[in-house]
Amino acid sequence: MPATFMDPMPAHGGQVRAVMRAFPDAPAPFVDLSTGISPYAYPFAMPDGAALTRLPERDDEDRLRRVAAEAYGVADPDCVAAGPGTQMLIALLPFLLGPRAVTILGPTYGGHADAWRGAGARIHEVTGMQDLEDAAAVPGGVCVVCNPNNPDGRVCDAAWLAALADRCASYSGILIVDEAFADFESCSIAPLLPHPGLIVLRSFGKSYGLPGVRLGFALAAPALAGRLRDIMGAWAVGTLALAAGCQALADRPWRDATRGRVRADAARLARCLAREDIEVAGQSILFVLARAAQAPSLWRFLCQRGLVARAFPERPSWLRLGLPRRPDEWTRLEQALSAWRPA
Repeated sequence: MPATFMDPMPAHGGQVRAVMRAFPDAPAPFVDLSTGISPYAYPFAMPDGAALTRLPERDDEDRLRRVAAEAYGVADPDCVAAGPGTQMLIALLPFLLGPRAVTILGPTYGGHADAWRGAGARIHEVTGMQDLEDAAAVPGGVCVVCNPNNPDGRVCDAAWLAALADRCASYSGILIVDEAFADFESCSIAPLLPHPGLIVLRSFGKSYGLPGVRLGFALAAPALAGRLRDIMGAWAVGTLALAAGCQALADRPWRDATRGRVRADAARLARCLAREDIEVAGQSILFVLARAAQAPSLWRFLCQRGLVARAFPERPSWLRLGLPRRPDEWTRLEQALSAWRPA
């Protein structure tokens, strides 16, 4: 019987303990390569414990929005809405924008389709840029692009996205650009804001290696960003996230140095796969997408050795691997890939 992925597979990366319950004999500690999160956590200074005994102040969130606007190249902090993770913001966008026809450039991160489908929207996934340009002419429609794309790392030209946003706006529509993996790239169109037809999403936890603080941003015209802040209500961002965000987003030298480190790591990971004749189908600075006819077998083989990659049951030849954190994790992965033999 051919190897298959576990059923059910977690909808997102992570959930390593749930996955590894199917592999009770695997060595610990488990190595989570399923998320595309930077292995280099920002060394932020924790606030004094007394800060957790009071509600965050409005001034604290205003400061975070100013720092985020500067980091993302947005001229007006009123264009920034901070929330408890980008996933929450994705889920709120259908309620912010109301019923729409939604066209998504795929294949891509499934959370966008799930959010709009759950709100009763009509979803149409296209794979060609011309198809998305055509969809931008649908009056009042929504177009969604992940840039860089997850899971294949595809990057759309910023000039093309700017023209697409203009086209959406001319038909009273909205272009949503999810830039969750853009911090170490040079493809952002956030500096176009304020723009009447554009919403940009930025993740904090992925690039700064701190997903547990739950922080993300929606960047939009001030009226839209303000409505989104109103939907979330007071104290949407906790004290720890406010502190981490203000420190990390203002630290350009750390970000520049880390960009070089993860770029070198991603190249190393791609070489590891190529050395074992595993096709590299795409990559970003924080992950590599492998393609193999026996990807389910490779996924199980890695799990049996305590290494958890991101599987895609709907595309069974795909396997996405994030970057190991420590030398011993690199050794475990390289040894496992070297030992794997397709049946």
